[in-house]
Amino acid sequence: MINKEQVQTILDKVRPSLHADGGDCELINIREDGVVEVKLKGACGSCPMATLTLKAGIERVLKEEIPEIKEVISV
Repeated sequence: MINKEQVQTILDKVRPSLHADGGDCELINIREDGVVEVKLKGACGSCPMATLTLKAGIERVLKEEIPEIKEVISV
């Protein structure tokens, strides 16, 4: 089972780079199949580079720290 507090702590590490661009992310859900659902907010919610931010940034960092995570998706 993926620990919600651990995921939140890791998101807090990437949050300053999102804030620098006027955005943020919110943890919505951790599914039993290892998929983490986040909501991109602020500038990140409408940015054309949001998918890259999500996959190359948030997902990469989370998967490095918690190998049980299969994917991070935006909801």
